[in-house]
Amino acid sequence: MTEATSQVSATPAAEALIAELRERHGPLVFHQSGGCCDGSAPMCYPRDEFRIGAHDVYLGDIGGEPFYIGGAQYERWAHTNLIIDVIEGRGSGFSLEAPEGKRFLTRSEVCSIPASG
Repeated sequence: MTEATSQVSATPAAEALIAELRERHGPLVFHQSGGCCDGSAPMCYPRDEFRIGAHDVYLGDIGGEPFYIGGAQYERWAHTNLIIDVIEGRGSGFSLEAPEGKRFLTRSEVCSIPASG
């Protein structure tokens, strides 16, 4: 596992949902794998039920819970600030917010890219 210098934050709506999920399920962990379909969305799991991989990158905490991104995905998003939001709709059946009729969504802000040279 690698620690990144990128940043991740959450909107107030996402933080409120995180607090609700933590109350119901205990400590949480977020992971964004970069796989197809729902794999490219941030997924929320009970912390003790998800194994962090050797190539996953820790971006920081949102709502007091750790957020990781897959190493290959991180290479593409390294110069981006991730902003985790929540919208109405059904996400993946594996993510804890799915039964709530809501889903986490990644928005982004591009950071300056260091000049090579």
